[in-house]
Amino acid sequence: MITMQATDSEIQALLNQMEPITLEQMSGIRLMNRLDTKYVASKEQLVRLLGMVQDKYYVQETLERRIIPYLTTYYDTDDHLMYLMHHNKRARRMKVRVRTYVASELTFLEVKNKNNHARTKKKRIEVPGQDDFRGTEGAHELVQRKTGLNLDKLNAVVRNQFDRVTLVNKGKTERLTIDFNIGFHNFETEHDHGTDQLVIIELKRDGNVYSPVCNLLRDIHVHPTGFSKCCIGMALTDPGLKQNNFKPKLRNLEKINGRKFIDHEL
Repeated sequence: MITMQATDSEIQALLNQMEPITLEQMSGIRLMNRLDTKYVASKEQLVRLLGMVQDKYYVQETLERRIIPYLTTYYDTDDHLMYLMHHNKRARRMKVRVRTYVASELTFLEVKNKNNHARTKKKRIEVPGQDDFRGTEGAHELVQRKTGLNLDKLNAVVRNQFDRVTLVNKGKTERLTIDFNIGFHNFETEHDHGTDQLVIIELKRDGNVYSPVCNLLRDIHVHPTGFSKCCIGMALTDPGLKQNNFKPKLRNLEKINGRKFIDHEL
């Protein structure tokens, strides 16, 4: 069994061998109107994948870092409308979040809308910080226009922090984000939860264009599946939430880690 510490070291070593790409060089592939495909893997599978894509992808480098920390707070209504839209498998759903790109110290209020054709559209505005955004010009208008909800009626429900690696294929037609070391804090229950060996891989592209990574993922037995960090984080940290439809994903998370999580561990 590869330990988490050893695996993180291997991930960093493999990333160091890849050709870097800067944010400026990535400016032509923003993919704000995109088709997202998610994959759930383990760190051991990620090590195998990185070994296979060395000559096919660039790795994003920011401030001389290839593993970038993120901090995201999700907002919802008192009755958890947005969580339940996802849990109840509504084709159209939305999320409101405040995300901080820790390395660059930039924070954005973001609204994501997914339509019934699996297309995701994201709109965002820069805000001063995680807890100082409601007074930003355009914040209330953005949330009202994209969700029909009043920003003042939304509460912080769950915060996650994670490390992200971003790969770009050599044709510059897609981005692959890889999230790991994901931890959650629930503002309503005050419970915290980690995810150990979990890795979330997300392929972001405009439509079903050819992606060199799809066959590689299949070769290491990683297949497309839905996974919402927000919703799974809420389910892990709040036993009172409706979560029957998320139980297969929670069981898979336990399988990846080789153990049963202690309920709502601190």
